[in-house]
Amino acid sequence: MEALLAIAAEYEVKEVDDAAHALPASIGGRRIGAMGCPTAFSFYATKTLTTAEGGMFCTDDDSLADRVRLMSLHGISRDAWKRYAADGSWFYEVVEAGYKYNLTDIAAALGRVQLRRVEAMRDRRRTIAACYHRELASVPETEVPLIREGVEHAWHLYPVRLHLDRLCIDRGRFMEELRRRQIGASVHFIPLHQQPFYARRYGYRANDFPVAETEYPRLVSLPIYSRMSEDDVGAVVAAVTEIVWEFRV
Repeated sequence: MEALLAIAAEYEVKEVDDAAHALPASIGGRRIGAMGCPTAFSFYATKTLTTAEGGMFCTDDDSLADRVRLMSLHGISRDAWKRYAADGSWFYEVVEAGYKYNLTDIAAALGRVQLRRVEAMRDRRRTIAACYHRELASVPETEVPLIREGVEHAWHLYPVRLHLDRLCIDRGRFMEELRRRQIGASVHFIPLHQQPFYARRYGYRANDFPVAETEYPRLVSLPIYSRMSEDDVGAVVAAVTEIVWEFRV
């Protein structure tokens, strides 16, 4: 982040931080969202803090905050926010061609309660990640995430990378075997240049991004959420090690 912010300052460009997965991560003791640039969060159901759907935009720039509020609710004038209050007015004006991006009041209420628990939920995810790390780091067919010094990870996801040259099955079969053992897993993420829209719009072709294409076929995201029990975590570890043992070369 420091390097990116320095580049942005040098070339006088704006930086917006996509922190959809990052709450409540920190770098060098600085919490995500307090890095000196506008930051966008996601509160989808799988995130550490959830409102079921929706998100939040944070900035310390008052004029930008006003602009976001305006554009997030149809571009109607600020007085419209008060029109349903006891002292509000029925009159409002559409001053910009805005959008419908506002978080609902019910979702925001859920988020306020979740916010009080976000540290505890993050701590539980950290404990689960540490268990995965401890149990899988010694399995030669799997590569666990790198934990960098000075970084407090949010552990929204726990991706492992398979060493496919040490297995006689591919990632697809590996996930099928997890499913057979009643373990749900996913892949994060399919490279964007392989998606039809981006290939069609920008002309991306195979091998344009060789690192992404090398890593994608061996990525698997294991279950991680704050309500997981010790037995749940143990079942995931047991399933992974069992599959590896059965299909190792």
